[in-house]
Amino acid sequence: MAASLQWNNGGFLDEVQERSGTPAGACFQCHKCSTGCPIGPEMDFLPSQVMRLVHLGAEAEVLGARAIWLCASCEACTTRCPMGIDIAGVMDALRMMAIDRQVALPDSHGRQFNRSFLGSVRRHGRVYEMGMMAAYKLRTFDLFSDVTKVPQMLAKGKLALLPKRSASAKEVREVFRRAEEERRRERREGRSLSFSPGPTSFSPEPTATGGERDG
Repeated sequence: MAASLQWNNGGFLDEVQERSGTPAGACFQCHKCSTGCPIGPEMDFLPSQVMRLVHLGAEAEVLGARAIWLCASCEACTTRCPMGIDIAGVMDALRMMAIDRQVALPDSHGRQFNRSFLGSVRRHGRVYEMGMMAAYKLRTFDLFSDVTKVPQMLAKGKLALLPKRSASAKEVREVFRRAEEERRRERREGRSLSFSPGPTSFSPEPTATGGERDG
């Protein structure tokens, strides 16, 4: 029989709600988010189970789950929620919290994909798929698993050899800058004193020259 989880004082739930900007505590476990999740069969916890773990304050279990990294942010769960909870936003907040706490994951592929995706958006103002996948492959040392698909995707116009910079690239970089400023401000005010220092998902690792990694 699985060990029971004990209710905590609600501090973890409060933090999740503050970071996500959505009333996660309003979830009444209707499971509509889980039945509509296209990634659900691959997750260790379904979206509704993740929400329940948040309610219980099961911090170690939820921040160490593969589910939060497998989430595709398609927002099917958010659209289906009868309480108007931004469940995709909760997943994003949980990823940021896992990075802040430097949670060790048995499979870091989801975390590295998230890092590569955001690095690409920050650099170009939009996703440059070829650069993003190159960065992801290098970070996971998984260089050849999908290489046979590249010619087909190029032929169908699904991949571009060169990046196309968004007209809103400057505004997107400003979003990242403001997020980093907010995080530094929280640390100065002591709101993150219990966290282990580490990069947020808004902070792709800088290169040795001080720039951002491509992808």
